[in-house]
Amino acid sequence: MMKKNKITMLLLASPLLLSGAQAFAADSEDGINVHGAVRVNYGYKFYSDSSEDKFGDMTFDMMSLKFDGKKGNWGLKSDYRFTSYGNYMKFGYAYYDYTPEVQVQFGINKVPFANPGYISNSYWFGLPYYLGFEDDHDMGVKATYKKDGWQTDFAFYKNAEYSASENATYSANLYTGTINGTEYNNEETNQLNLRQLYTFNGDGVTTTAGASVEVGQIYNSKTGNNGSRYAVAAHLDTSFDGWNIQAQALHYHYDAADAADDNKIAIAVVGWQYEAASKGQVYNLNIAKTIPTDFGNIKFYNDFGMMTPDVDDNTYENSYQNVIGAAITAGPTYTHIDFIMGKNMTFSTGSNDHIGLPEVGDDWDKRINISTAYYF
Repeated sequence: MMKKNKITMLLLASPLLLSGAQAFAADSEDGINVHGAVRVNYGYKFYSDSSEDKFGDMTFDMMSLKFDGKKGNWGLKSDYRFTSYGNYMKFGYAYYDYTPEVQVQFGINKVPFANPGYISNSYWFGLPYYLGFEDDHDMGVKATYKKDGWQTDFAFYKNAEYSASENATYSANLYTGTINGTEYNNEETNQLNLRQLYTFNGDGVTTTAGASVEVGQIYNSKTGNNGSRYAVAAHLDTSFDGWNIQAQALHYHYDAADAADDNKIAIAVVGWQYEAASKGQVYNLNIAKTIPTDFGNIKFYNDFGMMTPDVDDNTYENSYQNVIGAAITAGPTYTHIDFIMGKNMTFSTGSNDHIGLPEVGDDWDKRINISTAYYF
């Protein structure tokens, strides 16, 4: 079984694949562009004896192969990834520019919920990512309207990008399977998203403020009954003089039908599965400063996230994640250097492979992660 260091991945693509992709790009008459990235990863866990004994581990992380292009008002975008635990589509969709202000996307596209970019600066993402609320991609149709600083996104998603029993996915989704003796039979279906943004500029300051709503069903594949789910968020992103501040507050509730335990839900992402409190709030506050250099730029940042469970079981406890780091751009390379601290949080702690459940111990675990990508 894949263990919690699954977030380190193995490059599986061959030189033959790359040469073929480059030839396709060169011969295309329709403007199809082929590009991507190769990424290597180093990790050191202060809470792992084996990691400390070896002074960490270095592996190839992944290869991304992207296709995009446009002919007339029609276009396409896709990102296929090769990893150690499986290969998958991050996104893949066709789009149509109905007018200069309106675009419609069909396929696996990014869910319009919460901050329009990321609610994080690091390789590690923010805490909402692990609950399915950051950089999420699902199967459906989305319409976007942009004019005079306003942006309205409306979307319908029939289901997640892959089967609910599949954990080899880029996005975090509800999971069907057994975790720690609890059986889950949940599938995401029939999801609606609405997000309203407004961007305003003044005195060198650019601010995007917005609010998001997500509602959908949870299908129980064992009983055939449907439960419900919803999430709401308010978000703010401000940039000035090289500084960037992000703030977000989010409330969510997964109300699964015929659940073995109403207090928790199962989630899967990047080759792993874990449990999370079925209802709670998530708060994020990030600050970053970008400094230009002769070779590119360096962005220093601190990303903080806290999840507070809101379930009937009063033994459930808060989860925390804080990442201090730097992102270095130099030519075609991009490097994250992150110092991650976690408390009662999956992926960043040694004994608490969950979010918002009863805590094992009472310590902040620490790890270092260095990720370097080459873009072509």
